[in-house]
Amino acid sequence: MGLVDSVGALAASIIAAIIFLVFAILSLFVTVFIVDAAANIAGLSPDDGFVVLGAAIIAGAAIAAGGSGLTLTEGQ
Repeated sequence: MGLVDSVGALAASIIAAIIFLVFAILSLFVTVFIVDAAANIAGLSPDDGFVVLGAAIIAGAAIAAGGSGLTLTEGQ
């Protein structure tokens, strides 16, 4: 049963990684629209590259901040 359990754990791990990547891509798309709308509200018209760069920084920071609290130990 050890081999079957490890194959199941590997499959679950792969599925979780795929789901995480899909949600990361979706959050980047949503953040691009938010940054573009915010620039339009502010009266700015930045190039598309800067909009994507800003959205990537914001989405990456949100993903990193969301996962950073998971590694705390009980002593801290």
